[in-house]
Formats: sequence, structure tokens, C-alpha cells
Amino acid sequence: MQEIKRTYYNNELSIKNVGEHVYLIGWVAKKRDLGSITFIDLRDTSGIVQLIVDNEKHDFKTVKSEYLIHVSGTVMKKDVPNKNLKTGEIEIALDSLEIINEAETTPMIIDDNTDALEDLRLKYRYLDLRRPCMQEKLKLRAKVVKAVHEYLDSKNFYEIETPILTLSTPEGARDYLVPSRVNKGQFYALPQSPQLFKQLLMVAGFERYYQVARCFRDEDLRADRQPDFTQIDIETSFLNQEQILEMMEELLQKIFKETINYDVKLPLRQMQYDEAVNVYGSDKPDTRFDLKLHDVTDILKTTEFGVFQNSKFIKGIKIDNVAATFTRKYQDNLNLTAKKFNMNNYFFIKFENGTVTSSILKFLNEEVIESLKSIFEASDNTVIMLAASNNKRDVNFGLGALRTQLAKEFDLIDKNVHDLLWVVDWPLFAYDEVTKTVSPEHHPFTRPKDEDLHKLMTHPEEVRAYCYDIVINGYEAGGGSLRIYDGKVQNQIFQLLGFTQEDIQRKFGWFIDAFKYGTPPHAGIAFGLERLTMVLSKTDNIRDVIAFPKNLKAKCPMTNAPQEVSDDQLEELSIKVIRD
Repeated sequence: MQEIKRTYYNNELSIKNVGEHVYLIGWVAKKRDLGSITFIDLRDTSGIVQLIVDNEKHDFKTVKSEYLIHVSGTVMKKDVPNKNLKTGEIEIALDSLEIINEAETTPMIIDDNTDALEDLRLKYRYLDLRRPCMQEKLKLRAKVVKAVHEYLDSKNFYEIETPILTLSTPEGARDYLVPSRVNKGQFYALPQSPQLFKQLLMVAGFERYYQVARCFRDEDLRADRQPDFTQIDIETSFLNQEQILEMMEELLQKIFKETINYDVKLPLRQMQYDEAVNVYGSDKPDTRFDLKLHDVTDILKTTEFGVFQNSKFIKGIKIDNVAATFTRKYQDNLNLTAKKFNMNNYFFIKFENGTVTSSILKFLNEEVIESLKSIFEASDNTVIMLAASNNKRDVNFGLGALRTQLAKEFDLIDKNVHDLLWVVDWPLFAYDEVTKTVSPEHHPFTRPKDEDLHKLMTHPEEVRAYCYDIVINGYEAGGGSLRIYDGKVQNQIFQLLGFTQEDIQRKFGWFIDAFKYGTPPHAGIAFGLERLTMVLSKTDNIRDVIAFPKNLKAKCPMTNAPQEVSDDQLEELSIKVIRD
């Protein structure tokens, strides 16, 4: 094999290079033999360029798709430009072609419009990643990380790594456990986040820390979750909430500009948690479309319909110009979403061709109908969807899920607009009405608002937090809070969560002890790198922006991980596996 020489990447070539002799390397994306000439699309990591072969001078017929080849030739101007290619004004007239490596027939089409199902794509991920659209997504991800490093380094942040093998601590999901060979019967946990360590770095006096951190959570998967994922993890000392939000907005502005050339206008909006949930039915509202929730409890409780009379909360949303679409079959489809949120009492009112139809119409007199039309600003060809329950959360989040589904199905979202906002003033705890117990809305280290501290031990469900989530296009792209830095308050939080003093000392003693030595006020945030990249690349599947992801069963189809291990390995770790 001759020495491999490359003078350009494909997409570096343009009309300016006409007449120049060049050397290129890449894979055969497509080959078209037209008798006297053959066209070959050559793909490298930058893009595609067309090669032209004079079949009377050269015999390259053995070359097939996905062969890796090394070529040389002269850059020529194309008679008919291809507007779909960056190199579409030129082609390369070949004078030599060497096969570096052959390829078998691939199990999938290596093209943006592949015919392969996702599990096949994941099994042959190295081939899937040859597709230009997949390479662009991972390159965009790298640009995000580059922008993060540049911005935070310029603001005097220190990049510091925290342990991967650590202690199991309750942070909202199940831990992945790692057995210790040296300490028989004992386990490390993989970190759900670097939360406690980054707070200790504030105690240590670094003031500004960041890390592109790997995190691990054993939880049920969905389109925007993975068992192992990456956070842009940030912690600061001596900044109040407005100061850290301002700094993070500048970071986001830089990321959007340098990755997709999109101008984010600052300052970003701040929306109260209560408004987000009550008006948009979500703690991560997409406000690129309207469809707001309206409370109609007072109006509908006056009817003789038992469901309404016995419900504490009745709310609805309205969508225009869709009445004809709301067939019985379509309503049944929406009911599937409603049931996922325990919305069992869910009704439609249609205004179509001057008439009103509904399964509950006999309970709605003319005055009630006119009141509903006024509140929802309903006109002809409008549908109102109502939900009733004694659980406010079910009503809000159920209608919120339908709101998002309807917006996607009826194309109400401007895909060229990015909607960024902060959701602030979260409740400190989620409150279970049945068990009368509380659990952290974020994590147990979130600082209660000063004005609500007096309620902490008596009415914890009423306490708000210095907490903030960044929401982009309806996705939670990151979240953070001011942290507790008073050891007494932290102990009270643990007690409210049901930890005994023994539990606190065993699980968090090492952390609580640090609070005795001059802990500074501190605050932080973590952005989900994959979710952020997912939004920027306009995909709704987090696996598209991860090089080697797991499927929805938390398995890797390529390596077949996880798998059983040998008895010798288990014995060395003093582990016995009970098999069904």
C-alpha cells in the first residue's frame, strides 16, 4: 500500500480549488456506473464530494459501498451543481484509486434516511454513526462542551473531578452498586450526581467549580433518559439566586450562538412554579403555543352532574379549528394519555356548525355553556376538554400532557423558535395527601426560603425553596438551587424525611461534619448535556446524541451488556446470585 496522503477534507473543497490536484480519503457512500463513466460519492467526517471515473482509462469496478478508499484527482467544475451538497459545485476527476479496506454488505443503509429500526441501529452503532446526521449531532454536542469550557474558564471556574466510586446516598433514584473485592460484603455506589462533593468543594474554599460529570441512575427509561448520562455540573460560593441565574443565562446565550447561530435575548423570563403548573399544566412548560388551562370549578359545580359536584378541581383547555377532527376514535386516543395521569373524569364539549355536542350536554344549561364560551373564548369549530378530580395535581399535569400532545399533533409549535425560561419558587417538598409525608421536590440539600423557615417543622408542605429549573422548548434542560449551609437546618430536613439520627450519621455524617467549619453560602446548577444537545439538534430522542447508548430496556444491543459473569468472578467478590 502506498503512503496515505490527504490534502483536504471533503467539505474544505469549493469552486476556488478548480484545477487543483488533491488527495482524499473516505468511504464509498454511493456508486453509479453509467457505462462510460462512474460516479462515486465519497464520504468523510466533513461531508460528501462526488468523484468521476473515466471507465475507458480506469477500471475501479471492484469498489463497493462502504469500501474505504484513498484517491487522487483534479478538482473540476460541475456542469449542473448539486444544491444539496456543500461541495455541489465541483467534482473530482480521478487519476488513482486505492482500496485501503473492503467492506461486507452492511445490514443497514448508511444514509440520513436509513430504513433500519432503532435496535438494529444500536447493534451496529459504529455503522449508524457513519450517517452524516448522526455525526452532526455528536459534533454539536462537542461544540456545547467547548463553549462551556471557554465560558466558565473565563469566569475563573476550576474544573475538578469528583469520585465515581462513592457512598450510596438517597438522591431520588436507585443507585447502581459496585461490590468491593477488598472489603467483602461492602459496596460502592456510582454517583447519581456529584452533589455532595461539589458542596464540599465550596467548604474547601474553591468558590467556583465545574465538571463535565458522568452520572448514573437506575430508573425507568424513556425517550429523554439514560442510565448513564452527562451533566454540566456547576457550583459557586457567595452568589445569590439572581447572580447565578444571570451568569448561567450568559452561558446559555454563548452555547446557542456558537452551536446553532441562534441569538438568545437576555434576561430570560422567570415563571413562578405555581403559574407553570396551574396555567400550563407542567413544571417544564412549553410556551411557544397558547392552550392555557382555565379553572371552571365554580361554574360547573352549579350543575346537576354528580362528577362535578363531587370534585374539588375542574379545569379545561380549548383548541380552535379542530372540531371535525375530534371523532370518537380520536377522543379515545386522547383518553389513553388522560388515564396515564389518573384523569378518569374527562369530557369533551364540541362547538361545530352552530351546535353544541357533548356526552354531558344534558347537565349543561344555556347559562353554563355561555359562561364556558366566554372563559375559553370559544367560537365555532372549537373543542373544550374538561377534567375533574379531587387531586389538583392529576388535573393539572393530565391536561398539561394533553396540551403538549395536541400542540404536536396539530402543528401549533414554531420549530424555528427556542423558548427559554426559568421556573422559580418551587415548593421545597412534594406532599403526599394520603400518607401525610413529604419528599424532596429536588434533593434534600435545597435551601428553604428565609421567609418560610418558620413553617419548616409545622407546615413543611407550604415551604418554598430557593430553587430554579431552566426549561427549553418544554424540556427540563437543567436545574439548581441555593444550598443549605446551616447544619441545624440540614438536620431538620433529614428528620422531616424520616431519617433517624443514626441514619443521618451513617449516611451523611461525613457531610454534616463539614458544616461545623465555616461553610459559605453556596449555590449551583447542573445542565443535562444530552438534553441540551437534544434540543439544539431538534431531535426528541436522547439516544441520538449519545455515541453508544442503551435501549429502553437499559441494554446495549451492540455489546449485549449487561450479561452474567463467571462463577469465579462472583466468588472473588463473595457474591451469590439467586436465579429464578
